[in-house]
Amino acid sequence: MKWINNLESFPYPFKGSTYRYSNNSIPMKTPFCVEVTPDYKEEMHFKRTLLNHHAERCYQSLPHTITGQWETVELVIDHLAAQYPDQFSVEKNGSKWTFNNKILEEKQEFTFGGESTLPEEPLAFISRHVQEDLILMMQRDGDLYLDAGQLCFPANWSLAFNLGMKFKSIHHPIPGFKEEGLDDRILQFLMRLEAGNPWERKNWSLMAGDRLDTSLETFDQWGKLRKQVTKENAGELVHIRVEVQKLFRLPRTNGILFTIHTHLLSLEKLASNLEWLKQFYEILSELPPHITEYKGISLYKKAVLDYLEEQLESGKVL
Repeated sequence: MKWINNLESFPYPFKGSTYRYSNNSIPMKTPFCVEVTPDYKEEMHFKRTLLNHHAERCYQSLPHTITGQWETVELVIDHLAAQYPDQFSVEKNGSKWTFNNKILEEKQEFTFGGESTLPEEPLAFISRHVQEDLILMMQRDGDLYLDAGQLCFPANWSLAFNLGMKFKSIHHPIPGFKEEGLDDRILQFLMRLEAGNPWERKNWSLMAGDRLDTSLETFDQWGKLRKQVTKENAGELVHIRVEVQKLFRLPRTNGILFTIHTHLLSLEKLASNLEWLKQFYEILSELPPHITEYKGISLYKKAVLDYLEEQLESGKVL
């Protein structure tokens, strides 16, 4: 299965000709936490397969998050029904809810707040109906903690390892994150998030291959492709990977829900947009070594630049 976006729908992440780590969050224009794309059925089948066979790395939660999980269920279901009324619906009769996923032809009746009325934990249940990964951070003692999550499509990190960690500890490996004070500024930004005023941001990386599930635990399966990139195969093999991350304050528990929708686009397709091609070539050419290394690009950066330059020359953009 190819998890590749069309050029028209791809959430291209860049605005200038250089890139540095920053808090690039912006207020959301359409305040929905999820998105349904044409690949919905295929991605849900793949995601459910991962959840069924690799539950230990794809789903984690701490006991005190159940109330926040129910808030997440309410937010996601309400947004699905409001944004895609022909594909999803919900009937609420007091605490008796009936959720209907018409795409998958599945209907679930449950008592809201009654964990025994669902086949699994609330967060695990609703994660089987959305393409996004769902991360729940709880706020206490003046800090944010990753206390629950469903993560099938991570960009080289581990939910099981990070469970229970503070925000700054999770992001400590990012070069310059602490030294430049980004960790404190972004944490304070998150702590000030208000219910009803969601934000979104885009995170990007390059990857060799077209896997959605680039978990730290499976690095041996996909990491080796980095050594196989050449100028000749870079257009087809290498993909720009963009995560659209949406941030919602949960009003009752004061937790923060992160929804993460991962998109892939081959360099070959990116190169067909000459404006993007020129801009990305400039960004990658100028990208500092510490960012190149952290994003795992260093092994094949030259091959990608050679490919992009060749495409620019053929398009007479240089």
